[in-house]
Amino acid sequence: MWRVPEVKAEWFKAGEVKGQKVHLSRDPDGQPYLTQTEMRRMVCAIAELESDRQLLVMRPCPNSKDREFTVGLMQILPKTAHWLARARNEEFIVRAYKGGTKKVTHKSTLQFWKSYLLSKENFPSRNSFDERRSQQRNNGLLSQAQGRTGSVGSLVLLSETSKDTSGDTYWDSKVSAENMEDMWNHPEVRKEWIKSKEEPGKVHMARDERSRPYLSRVELKGVADIILIKYLQAKKMKSVLLCALSEVVSMRLLHGVGERPGIMGISYSTAYWIYMQLGYRAYKLESPEDLYNPFVSMYFGAAYVTWLSEYEGRERTPEFVVQAYSVGPQNVNPQDKSTIWLKFEEALSSYEDKKGTNDSCSIM
Repeated sequence: MWRVPEVKAEWFKAGEVKGQKVHLSRDPDGQPYLTQTEMRRMVCAIAELESDRQLLVMRPCPNSKDREFTVGLMQILPKTAHWLARARNEEFIVRAYKGGTKKVTHKSTLQFWKSYLLSKENFPSRNSFDERRSQQRNNGLLSQAQGRTGSVGSLVLLSETSKDTSGDTYWDSKVSAENMEDMWNHPEVRKEWIKSKEEPGKVHMARDERSRPYLSRVELKGVADIILIKYLQAKKMKSVLLCALSEVVSMRLLHGVGERPGIMGISYSTAYWIYMQLGYRAYKLESPEDLYNPFVSMYFGAAYVTWLSEYEGRERTPEFVVQAYSVGPQNVNPQDKSTIWLKFEEALSSYEDKKGTNDSCSIM
């Protein structure tokens, strides 16, 4: 798996280290699963082993008493292929796979079929990964960015990354032209950028003492304000709460820390689950690299907070949401308020608007 460029790139971006144990991705409920890149490679590996990628190869089946032959890329028995061919259409196969042949037309398998179609439609091609890698290589990395306020704090939950630790990083190469226009139209961001002598088309991203790009507090709040106003205004969430979460889980670092990519430290698996199952589609999500865009990370982080605030149909407290955001809703310990929650409160104190932080989670 380490020899496969796509898998290797994905694992490195997730903070995995060659020669050490590679972690399985987990969904918001803590269940392990394979990413699309990993799954694709495993299927390809089976084809490589079974047929050496020869389309028409035939081999004796070692377990057959009737001297049958296996055929094709995946080396299946002809009678198995014939049985599959008689299994009607694609919808029948998919829904029968989920609930058995007796539940093909049952409503319990309908959502699985719809999700399958959606997943197939959005399945990233190899070209998308190649293009993304090429684009990343061509991003401008020129000279050290200096001068903006809001130094990186000391709150961190996981080991630090070393991505993009030399040269300049430009806002303009990380976000869309529309989002750059939104940032320039944000009064506080515009004021800070003009003060730092930034110019449209080439806005430097600040770097810490280890040359890691990060967002100033003004920029972070600007991104949060824009995301909430454009996409989640009806949720009545406060941008400062998202900012405080970012402080705790990522220290506002562009690439995040450890296994948590992006400024909101939301895993790709969780973000993809939100994208696929909850219908948050304002931003495309094709690979973990997408979460290095501050707006994408903020969008899916805010969506996750929204979902957690109403977890299992109940209005949840801010303490529950903050804990669940970091450890998953199934692992929340109501008695433990000495770690994540205290760090969150400390981070929240760095922002001016602190009203309502002890109220119900509806303020989120």
